[in-house]
Amino acid sequence: MSSKNVAVVGATGLVGNHMLRVLEERDFPIASIKLLASERSRGRKLEFRGETIPVEVLAENSFAGVEIAIFSAGGGTSKQFAPCAAKNGCVVVDNSSAWRMDPKVPLVVPEVNAKDVEWHEGIIANPNCSTIQMVVVLKPLHDAAKVERVVVSTYQAVSGAGIKALNELEAQTRAVLEGKAPACEVFPHPIAFNCIPQIPQSDAFIDNGYSTEEMKMVNETKKIIGDDAIRVTATTVRVPVHTGHSESVNVETKTKLTAEQARAILAKAPGVVVQDDLPNQVYPLATDSAGKGETFVGRIREDISHPSALDMWIVSDNLLKGAALNAVQIAELL
Repeated sequence: MSSKNVAVVGATGLVGNHMLRVLEERDFPIASIKLLASERSRGRKLEFRGETIPVEVLAENSFAGVEIAIFSAGGGTSKQFAPCAAKNGCVVVDNSSAWRMDPKVPLVVPEVNAKDVEWHEGIIANPNCSTIQMVVVLKPLHDAAKVERVVVSTYQAVSGAGIKALNELEAQTRAVLEGKAPACEVFPHPIAFNCIPQIPQSDAFIDNGYSTEEMKMVNETKKIIGDDAIRVTATTVRVPVHTGHSESVNVETKTKLTAEQARAILAKAPGVVVQDDLPNQVYPLATDSAGKGETFVGRIREDISHPSALDMWIVSDNLLKGAALNAVQIAELL
């Protein structure tokens, strides 16, 4: 790969920090790098490849000479600044939900639909974290037996809501253990020792009773796999876990797959690690997935209530494969 002039937008955030780490660890070919953030980060400096780099305040003229910009700064920022970058000849890989369902914008998971990168018009969308880890597992099963319906319940880590949410979990945990009332600022209810069936934490629900996070999984799955006929229903839940989203997934296929066949298919799937040895209590755990780029799947079994369905448990680091790593992989495709 030839070296590129790169910008990271939202570099001081939780995912932005992970993007810098992934770029460094994967030895991405960088000729120059710009670190961009909001006015709140003015004067900050970050380390990258042994150098101390000042963070610049994001502006419409920030992208002169930049070839690839990786955004992780929220939908409003992406809506405002991604078109500016694209007009300057820069290709944007955007981690927000702003462009995901735009028919002119590819929504890409490299293990699933890498070729969709080819029809971009300056912006490529990074999918929702929960969708990414699910479709990495679904696609090889779809290719083998045609997935017809998916029922998914997620158990999503607090880090998916940002650094303030992590701080709130830690503060609430200490408060509860000390016999004090936990204070809620980020979440609508205490997250310590609790599960909250509402993601995001505000303005979550729409008229059909689903949350916006749940509908992201429904719509994004169809777009990434390229099959609008797949029926998807989701329930998304925030749990008091630091890092690593977990998912209970029921998959109905047109052609029956045995659990053994599914394990064999997934063992060969790119980016997937099968952990399924019940006698030895081996199955995916959020704590084990943290810091790793793969998607882990286990508890694969045939659904006793349906003649052609499988149940499985899927786990991945939401900050890596669910965000930073997938974005960098897209940049590598470019």
